[in-house]
Amino acid sequence: QVQLVESGGDLVQPGGSLRLSCATSGFTFSTYAMYWYRQAPGKERELVAGITNGGSITNYVDSVKGRFTISRDNAKNTVLLQMNSLKPEDTAVYYCHLDIGLRGYWGQGTQVTVSS
Repeated sequence: QVQLVESGGDLVQPGGSLRLSCATSGFTFSTYAMYWYRQAPGKERELVAGITNGGSITNYVDSVKGRFTISRDNAKNTVLLQMNSLKPEDTAVYYCHLDIGLRGYWGQGTQVTVSS
């Protein structure tokens, strides 16, 4: 079955960096686009970044452009999110996501807290 397992979340000071990882299994990873979403307390889940199956095209929500980088390793079935210059407003649970047909799959999430 499809499994998505996020890791790398932590408490970090403003201006710091974190790298999130999503390990996947149960599907042909190189076939599908992958996405990172986040959900802050009291807010709706929002799309943060996406990457095409081959990795050649990426897109980002405006609030993270120039600070976050999504990448993937199709040999390791892993998608990464490098987050630099973190701000308190980046505090959220971050989720890995993909769609296979009409069904969406989510990981359990990893907590990122940006605070001094």
